[in-house]
Amino acid sequence: MYPIKYQDGRGSSHQQQVTCYSFKDVNNWWIIKRPNVDELVAAEPPDRIKDGDLIQLVHGMTGRTLNSHDVASAMSPYSQEVSCYVDHNISMPAQNLWQVRLNNPKETGGYWHTMGSRLQLIHFNSSLALRFSGRQLPDWGFHQHEIVTDKDSSSDDTMWNVEEHRYTKSEDQKERELEFGQAEFLPLEPTSLTFFEKLFELHYKLLNYQQDAIKDHIYACESPVDWILMSKGTAYWIDSSSRTNSQIFLIGNVSTSLIGVACIGIFLSFLTFYLLRRRRQIFSDIDNSTWTQFEFQAVVLIAGYLTHLIPYFVYESPLFLQFYLTAFVYKILIIGATLDHVYSISPNSYIPHFISISIIAVIINTFLKLSPLSYGTDLTKDEVENLRWKDTWQLITVTM
Repeated sequence: MYPIKYQDGRGSSHQQQVTCYSFKDVNNWWIIKRPNVDELVAAEPPDRIKDGDLIQLVHGMTGRTLNSHDVASAMSPYSQEVSCYVDHNISMPAQNLWQVRLNNPKETGGYWHTMGSRLQLIHFNSSLALRFSGRQLPDWGFHQHEIVTDKDSSSDDTMWNVEEHRYTKSEDQKERELEFGQAEFLPLEPTSLTFFEKLFELHYKLLNYQQDAIKDHIYACESPVDWILMSKGTAYWIDSSSRTNSQIFLIGNVSTSLIGVACIGIFLSFLTFYLLRRRRQIFSDIDNSTWTQFEFQAVVLIAGYLTHLIPYFVYESPLFLQFYLTAFVYKILIIGATLDHVYSISPNSYIPHFISISIIAVIINTFLKLSPLSYGTDLTKDEVENLRWKDTWQLITVTM
């Protein structure tokens, strides 16, 4: 709290202190909400803030709103004090409305881009701008930097930006404090790690990540079967500002995936046939060198594919398409191994040549058709719908 009286005899609002400092801290989290909305959990779909909108900023750790009164600031008496509102049962109502004034509204279509926009926060009741005064508070303020509202809105010290953001998931204050308290901050500078440090961190994160953080995710798959049939993808990016429907959607080459499924079936059929024949002491189907190579491919490729796929059938966490990429590499190798074996046993080289050329043509054709989803090409709404080969593909269209 601000002291009731300052050293020069002036009185304060005795509200919760709002200060600024040069490092990230759990007390830096603020929740942005509409004045007419009481819920603090992120809306679905997200409510987008526009230039000129009125908002309230709720302090994440205390649940109090950012406020300013007609009370002189501690170190800058010609500016207004900034605080978090505390109801002391006196005739001082909250004045906690702030207007968003974007520095670059034309570049963002008038919307506040959380990480990309610079903005001013204008106090609605006084029309003063939230400003970093550059002065330090005394001992009672732990020598932190002072925040005020000031009539000079042309100063660079009134410009603010967001360094990190996340969605709130709980209405309960205690749970929210725990959520913010356990949040890991993104570094302000690039982090340099050795190979073994990266390896250790990767495995640590995999073992300790919070499963609830991505529960019921819109792009999560119900089963690894969705990966095998390419029934679901993941949207990475969409250019919503230019309304061109440019988007990057991870789905993979559907033809490669389905041909891979067929080749796995053919490869296993060959393997079963050879094993049954050899069980009956019939070894004349293929020579020993061909069998040795085929046996090695079966052990390495089929076993590798199943090893990287089967565990996900009992995996309790949400499943995403990128989890399948390692197994998918084995599937591609199985396609090559199957074709190679067909070449080695075929008496007529024209048949495997025809099969190989046909497979390559189908894969290239599929790649060309789906490439706009890989490279973010401009698309019309109809073109996006034509690329939706399955109803489960959650492609995004922007309404003009």
